[in-house]
Parts: sequence; structure tokens; C-alpha cells
Amino acid sequence: MKYKLLAASILATMSTSALSATYQLTELGALEGAKYSYVTDVSESGHIIGIANGLYNLPVDIEHIDFSLSLIQNAYSNEVRAFELSDKDITFTLEDIEKNNAVATNADAHSFMIRFLANVSANYQFQKLSSLTAIKYDSGAAVEQTLFDINSPDYPGVTRSVTNFYNAVAEDGTTVGWGSAPFDKIEFTIEEETDPKPWFTRDFIERGIIISESGMEVPLVPQFSEYGGTSQASDIVKTADGYIVVGNMSLGIPQTRQTNITDNCDDKYQPFSTCIEVINNQTTRGIFNKQATKWTLDNAFNITSTEVLGLAFTPYEDEVDFAFISNAFAVNKNGIAAGVSNTRYYDKDTTIITMPVYFKDGKAVEFINQPDGWQGGKSLAINDNNIVTGYATRRVDGALRNKFFYHDIATGTTVYPDSYFTSSSSYGNSINNQGYIVGEGEVGISDSSRRSAAFIYKIGDDKITNLNDLLPCYDMDGTSSYGYSMSEAKVINENNEIFGVATKTVEKRNSLGEVVTDINGKTEYESVAVAVKLSPIPNGTIEDCAPPDAEVYERRSASFSWYGLLLLPLIAFRRVFRF
Repeated sequence: MKYKLLAASILATMSTSALSATYQLTELGALEGAKYSYVTDVSESGHIIGIANGLYNLPVDIEHIDFSLSLIQNAYSNEVRAFELSDKDITFTLEDIEKNNAVATNADAHSFMIRFLANVSANYQFQKLSSLTAIKYDSGAAVEQTLFDINSPDYPGVTRSVTNFYNAVAEDGTTVGWGSAPFDKIEFTIEEETDPKPWFTRDFIERGIIISESGMEVPLVPQFSEYGGTSQASDIVKTADGYIVVGNMSLGIPQTRQTNITDNCDDKYQPFSTCIEVINNQTTRGIFNKQATKWTLDNAFNITSTEVLGLAFTPYEDEVDFAFISNAFAVNKNGIAAGVSNTRYYDKDTTIITMPVYFKDGKAVEFINQPDGWQGGKSLAINDNNIVTGYATRRVDGALRNKFFYHDIATGTTVYPDSYFTSSSSYGNSINNQGYIVGEGEVGISDSSRRSAAFIYKIGDDKITNLNDLLPCYDMDGTSSYGYSMSEAKVINENNEIFGVATKTVEKRNSLGEVVTDINGKTEYESVAVAVKLSPIPNGTIEDCAPPDAEVYERRSASFSWYGLLLLPLIAFRRVFRF
């Protein structure tokens, strides 16, 4: 509800330096050949990084596929039935794919193969593909950063078999992230068989990396690197002497996991590295003990120290069979990190949960009060005043909901500001040194209608403010509804500029990047995620654009004790994948 009355109440409770103006939205650019774009971090000096998802024309290597297998024959039969249910005739056959290269010319065939490979992702005799890639924004364009991917020996371009996360950028443009090794197609002969078959293997599951502005790369090799090990790099701060980087890495492997590997990974029925992958995927918390880590580097990018930041609890001697994990997602100039750690449930010693923590003076400190019903969450950001923000999880109206918080390390106080309504999940993603927090929360009355809406909040205020209320009501023509909806606010800098994700409606494109039309030849449309910047407009005014009948809904929804945008892949990737 963008009424003058609302504007007055906002201005009465929030600093005029940020919210006495409305915001101007600018797209940051998009990676050519990708449907979705996101921003992950922005430096005060203006360096911007992110990720792209939904890559078009993913390469399908059909040479390794036996099209007589029942697995793909059954998948094709199901595809034919799906077309029939939609009163459509299927436009390709398996023979077209195998012999006529239909995946390069027929979008239905290409989409079928991409979905088939995704459905058999746990079978390492089939090609592995990912539509996610890292990007750097530069003057309105997005430039791909391939991290660990390499040129494919089987088709033009890189393998597209890696998953890349580009997480943070320092003042001088140095970036950090993590990714997987590219899959390599090898020939492997199963014991008691005579003919070798293709298998897809890789050297490691995940590896952190530091990349200088000039392109120098520093992989973060974990302390325990057997079986590839794992490491992640989640944040970086420039210091006078160099850099501080935080994330986590593998320190060892529990005895039961090692026994499982020894008993099963014998290179008889599958490649050794494939066996490791399978056990890791099938085991809760994976096969490695992984703990939050802080790396210190000098200005020449030499690692001068590596500090393991620990866990929020001490495992018992008889708990050597279990893998325990902590991770640091953010760090400030004081060297204090924020993240998560496994810990014990307060009233059941044998139950291990994951809670928000901060890492300071050699300790992982849990600060959310479990007896109040909190049973999970993550610390996602910390400012230079040592104030942490993120979200914690507890039951609200019978369902688990996430609630954004901020925690002042100096005073030990934790505050949970009001969300859009009582059962609305909310997340604090970024906090600047002025005490402004940005994130997103659920709007919509019912579970089925909930979607994500970006917010801004000033420490000390009663509730969050929907950033969409601070944008124009109409497009440039003055009559069409504004074409963007802010879904997620990812970063706020010291100028109170906000960077995040908005959705807009565009022409629908298929997996080959072609515009889609309906049976009558009319162009279809879809909603996509785009990376955007919101800039304060000096002396701007909050517009009154709600129709008369909207007031009841707005007032009602504000008193109610984010799901929609999750239909757009990876919109919440940082929260989901950074543990």
C-alpha cells in the first residue's frame, strides 16, 4: 500500500538519509545465453559479482548413451504420453536424437535430454550437466567466470559439468567462491564383464578459490585432501597487509565413513572416485568432518595462516562415527566471522542441530536461545560494528518458519523484528555500518499464494518495509503497471544503495533460447529473475498507487499471524547451498 499515510509513518520511524527518497531501479545486465541472473556481492568501490542460471543450449553428448536401454526408452514413452495429454504430437523420436542430432535443432528433443540427464544424475554412467555459472558485472554486461571448468574434449566450449558459486568481492576486486571439479569421461570395465563403458568421474566434490582482479587464481586446498577433500570460500575482506578469507574445509573423515569406503570402494563395479561420490551423497552431512576456517593472505596472495574456527560444541569420545560441520559465511574488518555450526539440541543431548553462530577469539558462539523454540538457522552477514544478521527457525502456527534477526555481540542481545505478518518467513541478508538491514520475506495470505518480497529495515524500528512500496507505481508511459517486482535484497552498501533480484515478464524461451509460441502462433511470456540496483532518489516521494479496493487486502495482510520465486531456480542459493 503506497499511500501518503504509509510514507509519513515510514519517514517518522526511519532515517531520512535512506528512506525520505524513493528508489530508482537499474538492471545490472545479464549473461548472454542465460535465462536468470542474480547478484551475490558488491564492494564499496563498485565491483559487482553474481551468478547466472538457466543456461540455453547446454551441450548433450549423445555418443556415450545406449539408446536401447530401458531407462531411456521408458523416459521417452512417458514423454509421448505427456504430449498426448496436452493434445500435442511429439516432434521427435529417439532415433532422431541418436542419428540426426535432433538435440541441436529441436527444442523438445533438447529439453527431453536435459531432463533425462537430470533425472539420472545419481547414475555416473551418464553425462553430468549444470546450468549454473559465475559472472562478473562490468558496465552493464555480465562476463562469465568459469572457475574450475575446462574446455571439453567432446564438444565445443567448456564441459558445463561444474557447479560454481561466486560469493564475495573485496575492495580491490579480488573475489572468492567455490566450485566442483569438471567431470571427465573415462572408460571403465566392470569386473566379470569384457567391454569397457563410459563413466563420469571428477577429482573433487568442492574446492574454494581466490581470484585476484588480474586473474591470478589461488585454490584453497583443504587440510584433509584425501578423496579430494572439500573447501569453500564464502567471504573476503581487504586489509592493510593483505586479505582475510572465510569459509570451511575438510579436516578428516569419521571412522564409520572410512570403513564404508574400505569395504565398498574396490574398483570392481564402479570407479573408486564414483564410489566416494555415492557414499558422500547417501550419507547425512557427507563423509567429511568440515569446520569453519579463516585464511590470512599477504598482498602477493600467499597464504600466511590458516585458522580452524571450531564447532559450537565438543563431540564426545564415542561420537567419532559421525561427521560434524561448521561454516563461516561472512567476516568483518575486525576478523569476526558469522556462520553456522552443528550443536546439541538443548533438551536432547544425542540430537544434533544446526544453529546460527559467530566465531570470535577462537570460539564458535551460539547465541539463539533454543528453549524459546528455536531449532535452526544461519548467520549470513556481520557489519564492522559486530552486529550479525541472518535467520532462525521455529514453529509458527504449526509450521516451521524462518525469522530474520539481528544480534549485537557487544551487548549479547538478539532481536527478531516483525515480518510482513506473523507466519511470514523472513531472512536478513546484509547489514551496513549504519544499521540498515536488507533481505526478503513472504507476502501473500495463504501458503499456496506466498511469494518473496524484498525489504529494508533500520535497527530500532518496529517492522520491515517492503521495497516495492518505495518503487514507482507505473512504467514510463504513466499507465502500465511497474514492470519489476523486488523479490530479494542481497546487499546494501554505505550509500544505502541496494542490490538484489527482481522479477519481470519477458518473452518465453525454450532450452535452445528460441522464443516460444502457442498453438495459434502467439508469443508466450514468462517471469524471470534479473539482477538489479536500487539507488535512492533525493527528495523523492512515495507514490499513492493502490486501487481503492486494495486497501482492505493490504491492511488485512499486514495483520496476518516466500515460495513463489523459488520456482525461479536458485533464487535463494546462498541460504540453501552455503553449508
